[in-house]
Amino acid sequence: PRRYPPAETPRRRYRAGAQSGPMAASQMSHILRTNEYSFGVHELDGRNASPVLGFDSNLLPSNVPSEDRRSAATCLQSRGMLFGVFDGHAGYACAQAVSERLFYYIAVSLLPLKTLMDIEEAVENERPVFPVLQWHKHPNDYVSTDAGKLYFSSLRTYWQELIELHAGEHHKDIGAALVGAFQRLDSDISLEAQVELGDPLSHYTPLRVAISGCTACVAHVDGLDLHVANLGDSRAVLGVQNGNGTWSALTVSNDHNAQNPEELERVRLEHPVAEEKTVVKHDRLLGLLMPFRAFGDIKFKWSGELLSRVLDARPDILSANEYARMLPANYHTPPYLTAEPEVTSHRLRPQDKFLVLATDGLWDLMHRQNVVQVVGEHLTGIHWQKPVSGTSFTLGQMHSLLAERKSRASTAFEDHNTATHLIRHALGSDGFGGLDPRRLSRMLSLPQELARMYRDDITVTVIQLNTPIIEAQCKAAA
Repeated sequence: PRRYPPAETPRRRYRAGAQSGPMAASQMSHILRTNEYSFGVHELDGRNASPVLGFDSNLLPSNVPSEDRRSAATCLQSRGMLFGVFDGHAGYACAQAVSERLFYYIAVSLLPLKTLMDIEEAVENERPVFPVLQWHKHPNDYVSTDAGKLYFSSLRTYWQELIELHAGEHHKDIGAALVGAFQRLDSDISLEAQVELGDPLSHYTPLRVAISGCTACVAHVDGLDLHVANLGDSRAVLGVQNGNGTWSALTVSNDHNAQNPEELERVRLEHPVAEEKTVVKHDRLLGLLMPFRAFGDIKFKWSGELLSRVLDARPDILSANEYARMLPANYHTPPYLTAEPEVTSHRLRPQDKFLVLATDGLWDLMHRQNVVQVVGEHLTGIHWQKPVSGTSFTLGQMHSLLAERKSRASTAFEDHNTATHLIRHALGSDGFGGLDPRRLSRMLSLPQELARMYRDDITVTVIQLNTPIIEAQCKAAA
């Protein structure tokens, strides 16, 4: 989630003294574990033939309601599993819609022609349609119902067009399927917001979705093939275990913001030279938006005339969302924002042990190497403290530090859920590889109006990979 002009409030280091006593350990754990979810992949014939052992996921809100969303599903009519994290801004509506819809678009894109035709025949004859996804959801994960018919109609139009386009030939390029699914969903979000459905209440949801926006980071795992489709500044990082047991972080996505020189150059080249100084200002798109790629956000995509016409017809939307009120300055050559993801492919190896997908709320607090270290230690049960050499300590300070470490050792692995464990460390790190309960208590007890100044919504999914299966498949492919 992001604030808009004149500038986003930078995250602060929390140094204020506790206004009340520290939270009890049980209370902190209750807050951290409220939205945690774990799933283990079922064995087939007594043996798990999947490269994925299972996953742990968690979401810790800062905003109320949270603007982050997450999804995980098994593709039932094709091979593979899908995982995604979605970071909303200007509200949660777009992130909610994308988290529910995107995997269907991806699954349909990957289906063989015959399967698509069977689905269309079943719908045409009003027979039940066999499922294409098995969802893995936490009971707290909200599912909207007010636009279900519209969403299904758009999805059906998409698979009908795929049937016509493929003309009997199914493409197996997963990267192209991911790109096509992302772009088609964003196009549908845009079109749905333009159609006057007669019922103002029915039209409210599509327009609200399109006005808000969200980034997305999605992983598709099929055998040894890992594909990550990223849009914005959420991130995917592989945890790699080296031969000597140490851990390395391999980033398998790129951020789409002003800190990425290639992305900055792409945006500038897509617009006239006369806009070079205005298209990105203060590290933001048109001085307003931090991510350079996102779903929704029609005020960076539509023509000025279309924006005015649609929004003038629904003034109630403007009163409910200040973000939509004003056309950006220097808005000359839209679209400025794209929903085309950058797809990264990676062939899984035995040393690849897990994949972390997380919104920027985590990466703002932890470096990717620290993330991999914390997760790797949690999965293996081996905890390596950060050395204290190079820092000046008195003997008394050293004794105090060692005593604190000893007292914290018993709580180092108290979370069964790896995503929860990671969020606990992100908020409560002592800077030396351990946990500071007092810091964790302060970060979790911040009032809502202060919480956003110190941290963002944090959503994490940790996918644990199945090393024996990956080893066997690597040998078979050699």
